[in-house]
Amino acid sequence: MSKIQIDLETWKRRDHFRFFNGFSEPFFGVTVRVNVTKAWQAAKESRHSFFLTYLHQSLKAANETEAFRYRIEKEAVFLHDLIHASPTINRPDGTFGFAYMDYHPDFTTFATKAAVEIQRVRTASGLELRTGHANIVHVSTLPTLNFTGLSHARHFAFQDSIPKITFGQMTGPTHHKEMPISLHLHHGLADAYDVGLFVGTFQNLLHTTS
Repeated sequence: MSKIQIDLETWKRRDHFRFFNGFSEPFFGVTVRVNVTKAWQAAKESRHSFFLTYLHQSLKAANETEAFRYRIEKEAVFLHDLIHASPTINRPDGTFGFAYMDYHPDFTTFATKAAVEIQRVRTASGLELRTGHANIVHVSTLPTLNFTGLSHARHFAFQDSIPKITFGQMTGPTHHKEMPISLHLHHGLADAYDVGLFVGTFQNLLHTTS
């Protein structure tokens, strides 16, 4: 893991960071819909996991969007060179556990390792919280909910600057599949402009999935 500390005095977001970082709730959220037709078809034809397909593409988009790699540690801001995923994994008993998946640019490598982690979490119990891992994004999937908005449980006593990505139910006919995606980011580190960059990159990746 590699990271660099941002010089707050010369950072273009200096004033924005200092303003929003003092809020009790510094996170803002948006929900958008993305076209997943080609990604779904490609996953189906290649017999790959559709979940791991769009998770991998979202991680790639997050790593290509600088704002998604900023993290706050005490009063300092750091830029990580690479971020990974901590998704929730559903279990047969109706509960879920937290998984930890390293990002690999190569999908086959990522999917192979992620499948092992999914199986491990599904056969375990409890949440298995890990602390000290800031270079992740929190990911949830709500496959039965075609939501139009979403909020997260927050513990304001703990400092949090990790982006949260939530995917919803895929809907639509075979020729036009869509899925809602909710994005929550710390406003001291990102704006709607940065979310737009992420969504644009993510959508392009979904269109070119093979």
